[in-house]
Amino acid sequence: MNTKTPRRVRLSASFRSFMASEAAGGIILMVVAALALIIANSPLSQTYFDLLHWYVGGLSVLHWVNDALMAVFFLLVGLEIKREMISGQLSNWSRRALPGFAAVGGMVVPALIFVAFNEGDTIRGWAIPSATDIAFSLGVLSLLGSRVPMSLKVFLTALAIIDDLGAVIIIALFYSQGLNIPALSGVAVVFALLMAINFMGMVRLWAYVVLGVILWILVFKSGIHATIAGVLLALTIPMKGEKGEADSPLLKLEHAIQPWVAFAIVPIFGFANAGVSFSGVSLSNLADPVPLGVAAGLFVGKQLGVFSFAWLAIKMRLAERPAGANWMQMYGVSTLCGIGFTMSLFIGLLAYANSPLLQDETKLGVLLGSLLSALLGALLLVLSSKRSAKA
Repeated sequence: MNTKTPRRVRLSASFRSFMASEAAGGIILMVVAALALIIANSPLSQTYFDLLHWYVGGLSVLHWVNDALMAVFFLLVGLEIKREMISGQLSNWSRRALPGFAAVGGMVVPALIFVAFNEGDTIRGWAIPSATDIAFSLGVLSLLGSRVPMSLKVFLTALAIIDDLGAVIIIALFYSQGLNIPALSGVAVVFALLMAINFMGMVRLWAYVVLGVILWILVFKSGIHATIAGVLLALTIPMKGEKGEADSPLLKLEHAIQPWVAFAIVPIFGFANAGVSFSGVSLSNLADPVPLGVAAGLFVGKQLGVFSFAWLAIKMRLAERPAGANWMQMYGVSTLCGIGFTMSLFIGLLAYANSPLLQDETKLGVLLGSLLSALLGALLLVLSSKRSAKA
């Protein structure tokens, strides 16, 4: 009797486990983001902000969260991208086509809308509304349960993964500054070592983790944002172990860090970065170029970009519409892509690193755009499910 789990079943179980953890993590993220906002506007606000700027080991708590913990988040992103590209939902053209086209539209259109509202120094934040928060969006989908076809959940997950890849490239190319050539040379050497031990068949994760820590230190000193180290490390983790995919080091590492990322790292990031004080802030501030551009980019740009590019790909027969999904459901999921919370906040911090005011305005725009996208997207999906039931 063959006791080995079929490859397709293993991958399906891995994918479902990933979506379950992301959905639950998204719900927790909603709670901690709301908690951060409440605390930031309560008598505890000073304690909250003092804690974030408390220095430990030469870095503030906020820097440890954004540079170190988020490197683990980006490691998971890199592992997911590699797995999906090799043997998952993005393993061939037919599977990549629809989420790929939709992701491009969802990055380009929001960026153009942001640029339309901004000029001069503030235009540096053009990439802020281009990101989709996979945990938050899947969290909203999970609340809708069986109203949403499984095919749409797969589509949203694949789109968000491609979106994350785009965000990683954008951060590396546009939000790195003051390059340190010796440290950058060290990054190249360590990355080459990681590739070499992969080529030689090393499957012991400890070797990759040790070199990964060294890589993070060098990337941190190089001028490239430290989180990129997580993606570089992920690219070198072997997909096959000594027994093939049955003991895949990549899957082992992904499953080991996935709960920590979903239930600890992302919520901690959300709690540390969602807190914005509304003291001295009025509704008129929402009309400033940065929050207006971010909110409009997420709420208007995302739904238009994702849906229109997906519609074109389907009409041109370059891709197929997700099985069992109608156009209204497609539009609802496209609207949910405007939830840009984690990655949008992260890019905003990089874009306006020297301007606390613009960082706060970015947070206002992200919160407003994400909230409107979540509410409208959920409403459209509920209405579309009722219409399908009547039909």
